[in-house]
Amino acid sequence: MTDQLLTQIYVLLDRSGSMQSIKSDIEGGFAAFIEEQRAIEGDCRVTLARFDDHYEEVYADVAVAEVPPLSLEPRGSTALLDSMGRLITDAGQRLAALPEERRPGTVVVAIMTDGLENASREWTREAIKSLVEQQTNAYRWQFLYMGADQDAIEVGASIGVARDYAVTYGRGKSAEAMRANGAKISALRTARLADPAAAMPAFTAEERDELAD
Repeated sequence: MTDQLLTQIYVLLDRSGSMQSIKSDIEGGFAAFIEEQRAIEGDCRVTLARFDDHYEEVYADVAVAEVPPLSLEPRGSTALLDSMGRLITDAGQRLAALPEERRPGTVVVAIMTDGLENASREWTREAIKSLVEQQTNAYRWQFLYMGADQDAIEVGASIGVARDYAVTYGRGKSAEAMRANGAKISALRTARLADPAAAMPAFTAEERDELAD
């Protein structure tokens, strides 16, 4: 049986050049997100990757108490599909290599971007959608998608993320979007202490309105 008290959070952050205008907000929002996760009962480990037209794993499987401050360093274009493919397959291989009792009972993948895909070469949208749906249905991974300058609900659906867990945020609301993301994960972690089958709460209409421009 998996470790029901352990949550593994994978964060995939867009670092393309257009993120420069909201760099400080993203970094501050991430700090608040991590601080909130530290306050939740149960073990939590974090993997952070950032991407432009290249994928970079910043750190992997770090205890939430030891997560360092975020430095985004925007540059480049947006290879979202390739980066998602790399993160999900790497994570799957690492978790599969662990004894079952050391695997997390809860796996969350949170994706945040401010633009549309424009640089992937290896993964297609259809292949990513299939991969996300496989991890969701077979292994109960929870995916969250936050997108600016787009209809994030439609974009998220096109890559396999359930509509309830995708949200569009205005550029001026990037820190708030990160905090909203953290609140969803906190609620899921807390609920699963009592019920391992508990679902993450969906984004409400009010939350969507608050995060929009």
